[in-house]
Amino acid sequence: MRNIITIAGKEIRFLFVSPVAYVVLTGFLLLGGWFFFNLLYRFNYFVTIYAGFRGPQALNSLNLNQHVIAPLLHNLTILLVIMIPIITMRTFAEEKKNGTYELLLTSPISVTQIVLGKYLGCLLFLFVMLLATGVYPGILLYFGRPEIGALLSGYLGLFLLGAAFMSVGLFTSSLTENQIVAAVTCFVILLLLYVLSWPAQTAGVAIGKVLKYLSVVEHFNDMVKGLIDTRDLVYFLTLIVLCLFLAQRSVESTRWR
Repeated sequence: MRNIITIAGKEIRFLFVSPVAYVVLTGFLLLGGWFFFNLLYRFNYFVTIYAGFRGPQALNSLNLNQHVIAPLLHNLTILLVIMIPIITMRTFAEEKKNGTYELLLTSPISVTQIVLGKYLGCLLFLFVMLLATGVYPGILLYFGRPEIGALLSGYLGLFLLGAAFMSVGLFTSSLTENQIVAAVTCFVILLLLYVLSWPAQTAGVAIGKVLKYLSVVEHFNDMVKGLIDTRDLVYFLTLIVLCLFLAQRSVESTRWR
């Protein structure tokens, strides 16, 4: 466990001594803030319209979770599809390019510990990213009354989705020494997982169910609504374990070449 924590700390230090972490955090927060205040402005517009033309009782049909939080979380998933390949592209690829990959593999640390350490470092950075967006629901909690359960469930879903994306990025970075190739490959896989359910309605009942189950968005949708289903948790955990296993096998194969 100590080796895993040491590698995770090294990953975090590498991220924050380079401009990558600050650029990603700034871009993520700026775009997230833009989405939030636009959604909040639209919600305020709806409140004005409903109060003026339908009476005060019609305001009960307006829900902060439905009109602000849920769209915001969905917009943040799109940002994660873009940002996570940038974060993870260097995890293994940079080690290979700088010539430190061989030193890492010959150190008295198992490949599993190396992969888990790097993944833990990426997860810590993801946690910092999502924690920084806590100001948005904080504003809603101060001025309004959103549903706390749905809010927490949505953020849990966002973290699990981001964790799954991180594992994909770790795997693609282990396949090459070119960071651009790793980032583009990761982006394509994440985008595919994101849009996989789009043709579900026209693909037939059986295939449609398979496409919906494989799509990350379908599982994330339930959690945004406040529904925590074990099937959704199993899906995210399975995807994470699978990608980490593939990354471990990829690194292991390099050790014995």
